[in-house]
Amino acid sequence: MEIYRGKRLTVEKREITLPNGKRKERVVVHPGGAVAILPVEGDDCYLIRQYRYAVDDYIFEAPAGTIDEGEEPHETARRELIEETGMKAEVFTPKGWIYPSPGYTDERIWLYIAERLSPCHDYDMDEDEVIEVVRTPLRDLAAMIADGRIVDAKTICLICRCFL
Repeated sequence: MEIYRGKRLTVEKREITLPNGKRKERVVVHPGGAVAILPVEGDDCYLIRQYRYAVDDYIFEAPAGTIDEGEEPHETARRELIEETGMKAEVFTPKGWIYPSPGYTDERIWLYIAERLSPCHDYDMDEDEVIEVVRTPLRDLAAMIADGRIVDAKTICLICRCFL
């Protein structure tokens, strides 16, 4: 049974049968797919420091965004990199995908590393996003994860997929 339908999100309540035969009621969130991109230039990368209203704080993240209907993940990666950083990339290397929170959602996030960056002067940032682009040395990423400066799960996964 559908509980909620919005522009990019539906919430459904359903009865499921677990592999052990037990029946349970569960709520599943269907947000659609998304991408996360790590733009790399030499020994540095670009993260964004973005205000997130759900946690009422600014957090460091990889640029990311939702896949539009009919759009392929690599197209979304190109679009979102420009929208969130004002940069375009010549090379996008796929790094697989993740389930960010499979306990309640079927969302998949496709991961990319973007290279050969250049400024894109013809772009518009979404009006509801408060973003600062931060050039960050690659050598600092592990310490930023370890000390809690980077707490965003998709960003941590992307960094691991790119460098481990």
